[in-house]
Amino acid sequence: MKKIVLAAVVATAATIAVPAAAAPGDTATTTGSATATIVAPISISHDAASLNFGVLVSPSAASQVTVVGANATVTSGDAVQLGTGGSDSFTVTGDAGRSFAIVTGGNTMGGMSFTTTAPASGTIGAGGSTQFSVGGVLNIPASQAAGVYTTTYNATVTYN
Repeated sequence: MKKIVLAAVVATAATIAVPAAAAPGDTATTTGSATATIVAPISISHDAASLNFGVLVSPSAASQVTVVGANATVTSGDAVQLGTGGSDSFTVTGDAGRSFAIVTGGNTMGGMSFTTTAPASGTIGAGGSTQFSVGGVLNIPASQAAGVYTTTYNATVTYN
């Protein structure tokens, strides 16, 4: 009787399906790449110039003075210009050949408002620096009090 039972167990084991096992070490590998470019930080410095609207006689009517390049010109109203003005100057340093954006902000000056005008962008020269100038428009109210008026404004540069 023992022989019959053993034969039945062997016959049953042969009919049961056993899943195939994956071969050990069946993997795949590839490589990727990574890069980083480090550039010189951008910086800006104010040159010795200043945005100068010139010497003007107080107007009897609201007037406007515009500075472009080395010239300040009364563009509206009756202000009389006694002396010339000129644009401001900045130097940008950073990664040669890289483009940058320029933003300047106007302000008020003793009851007078002014706006700045600068190029919207520039490119840093081969030597790692470049200059740009800032002009502007000054609005003078009628009968502006005599005096020397000064203020500051911001010039910001950012890599594009």
